[in-house]
Formats: sequence, structure tokens, C-alpha cells
Amino acid sequence: MKTSVIGLLAASLAGLSAPATAGTYAATQYPIVLAHGLLGWDTAVGIDYWYGITGDLKSNGARVYTTKVSAVNSSEVRGEQLVQQIQTVLAVTGAKKVNLIGHSQGNQSVRYAAAVIPGQVASVTSVSGTTGGSPVADVIAGVAGPQGSFTNAVIDGVVSGIGKLIDAFSGSAGLPANGNGTLSSLTTRGAANFNRNFPAGVPTVKCGQGASVVNGVRYYSWSGTGLITSGLDISDYPLAGTALAFKGVPNDGLVGRCDSHLGQVIRSDYNLNHLDTINHFFGVTGFTDPVALYRQHANRLKNAGL
Repeated sequence: MKTSVIGLLAASLAGLSAPATAGTYAATQYPIVLAHGLLGWDTAVGIDYWYGITGDLKSNGARVYTTKVSAVNSSEVRGEQLVQQIQTVLAVTGAKKVNLIGHSQGNQSVRYAAAVIPGQVASVTSVSGTTGGSPVADVIAGVAGPQGSFTNAVIDGVVSGIGKLIDAFSGSAGLPANGNGTLSSLTTRGAANFNRNFPAGVPTVKCGQGASVVNGVRYYSWSGTGLITSGLDISDYPLAGTALAFKGVPNDGLVGRCDSHLGQVIRSDYNLNHLDTINHFFGVTGFTDPVALYRQHANRLKNAGL
């Protein structure tokens, strides 16, 4: 964890030294903290996970901080890592609260943080989040089999190894990796268990909206149901393949439309797939501009006094 916190502190100070405030459209009262998903990073070999998003928000007046937790681990472990990094952001900025935005498994990370330190969280926003888990994780868990089996050990080792590699390339070598921990969080059963422990914002009816305010924290979500949104984006095609696990249910390749709902659902049928919502592959995302969605949401938070 020491490496992660030190890395975040450096990133935070860098962000403060580059105000880039050409406008105030996205100037929220509290800093925006971005939490990546499974196999995610902050910046690795010069590539931003939130491609073009942080710069756009900053140019519109927002204070934005990208965090780095284990690329592969359970949502509770990743959530605790995020809590520690939020403390660094608060210390650096002097702010009393933060606005959390989590992508994919980052949905569970930010919800964990909001439950543990609700007084320091102004809002939670899930983007393509795994509120209801993912059938893709169910398929992988089924292939892996029970812990202790040979197949499970192989898959756990491969996934954990990829996670460690990503952490190393992003300057966070040493963060713990646990492939089985990730699967236990992202399967539909694992997500249901997580929801019982951290129910804030979770819809009580299928495909409904959840409570928009819990313990003083505002909850929002948005997601897409696109698959091949741009023929030039090479990541579209594998996502079209994983979409088969949903058996016709609208999805973004990794998360079902209804399973992405949390709190106030802004919209869950954008023509965006799972990676489009973080503006990848390198901004080739079709006709819907995901960067604009973040900018508009920052303005939404601003207008709500957050």
C-alpha cells in the first residue's frame, strides 16, 4: 500500500500544479476522484486509463485525481486501498469530501469507500458498474471450478500474473493480486453478497432505480448497451464475443444494462460498450462522446452543490 499512496500523492501534487481552468462548467465544490475497474491502472507506459477525460474535466474547472488500486483483487481489498488514497486527496486539497466515480469493478470500490467513510464522500457515480455482477465472470468461474482444483489454480495464477504486470507498468509494483478474489466479487452471486453488505443505492426491483441519497451521499449511474460501436476499434470485437454470455439480454459486452443500475440512473442505454465509457480504444468510440458525458456529469454535480 505504501507504493500506491506515495504514487497517488505525487499525482495529486502534479494535478495541483496544472490548473488548466479555461472554464468553470465542471468546477464541482469537491474534488473528483476516479477509480478504475478490473485490470485497470491510472497511467501506464504513458497511456491514461481515463483517456482524455481527466484533461477535459480539468480544462473545465474540475479538480480531478486518478487513483490506483490492485488491478486484480476482491472489491473489499480494492475498496480499502481506495479509502486510504482518498485520505491523501483530502490532505493534499484541504477538501472535506470527494466525488467518487468508479468504472466497472470500481463501482464496488467506491461503494465500499462511501460505506466506510460516508462523511468524506459527497457522491458516488457508477459508470458501467457491476452492481449486479457479470455473467462473463460466472462463465469464467464455472470453467475455473472450485478453489483448490488444478484448473482454478491455473486461471487464478494467470489472472493474478496479468494483474501484477499491469501494476508494475503503472508504477505500483507490490500491490497484492488475487484472481479468485476478483471472481468472487464479480460473479452474480458474489455481487449479491456484496450488495447485502453494502446496499446503498442498489435497486430493490430488477432494472429499477435505487435510493438517490443514503447517509448524505448522492448515488448516480450510467452505462451503455453498444457492442460494435466503431469498426475501427479493435476492442469492439472481443466484447461482441463476451456479450454471448448474456443470451440476448442488453449489455455492453461485460455488464448487463439492468445490472449496471445504481441510485439515480441517468441513462443505461448509451451506444457505448464497456471500454467506450472510459473513451478507449484511444478515443475511437463511435458517435457518442463519452468525454462529454463526464463533463456533463461534473456540471450536474456542480449544480447539486457537490
